[in-house]
Amino acid sequence: MKLLSIGNDSKTVKGEKYGYKTAILYMAPSNASGLTNTCRYASKGCRMACLYTAGRGVMSNVQQARIRKTKYWFQSPTKFIDQLNDEIRKESAKAAKQGFKFAVRLNGTSDLAWESQTVIQSNPDIQFYDYTKNWRRIYAYLDGRNRLPNYDLTFSRSESNDEHCETILRRGGRVAMVFSDLSTVLPSDQKPADHTFQYGGEYWPVWNGDLSDVRFDDPLNGIVALQAKGKGKQDISGFVL
Repeated sequence: MKLLSIGNDSKTVKGEKYGYKTAILYMAPSNASGLTNTCRYASKGCRMACLYTAGRGVMSNVQQARIRKTKYWFQSPTKFIDQLNDEIRKESAKAAKQGFKFAVRLNGTSDLAWESQTVIQSNPDIQFYDYTKNWRRIYAYLDGRNRLPNYDLTFSRSESNDEHCETILRRGGRVAMVFSDLSTVLPSDQKPADHTFQYGGEYWPVWNGDLSDVRFDDPLNGIVALQAKGKGKQDISGFVL
């Protein structure tokens, strides 16, 4: 069973125009595996709008594969990490031969604290990045307590964490927000930020996060605007703005 996915989703492929091949580890979100909760801070709206329901994630065989990976990680963590490191090194070498830099997103559909494990530290020449709704992780990241030189972290807004989002923005962090209609926020596709969005009583730089998934090349302070996908298009919880 291969752990990393490369070139199988439309968004990460867009990173190639910025010179990056991106590998993603897709696991079962929240408590879908039946063994553990991989998204401790997922809200109701987040679970409903999860990327698990977008693109190939709606297919039952894809979902079952992600559950198998999660069980593998939960039941045999040492073997899992060894295989993950091996795949990272092989895919990095392959990308280099093709003339690309290499990046890894370990939380494709999960929210695990990979900075507290060994994978990122074991691959210091590779850029890792993630999104998280775990406010403890992002605060520690902004304070430098768990910040690794090759790991970039973006906070994700939900219908229940606006207070944290406002604090994170004021402390210089980057926050991803999902919108029902991106064109109402961004009249044109711009990267880096060329527009502002009012949130929490203040105006913040905002840019189109769907142009690519290369978050580590984004400005640190501001809003990453994302278009609602999958079941998120029918959201009524407030998760989607």
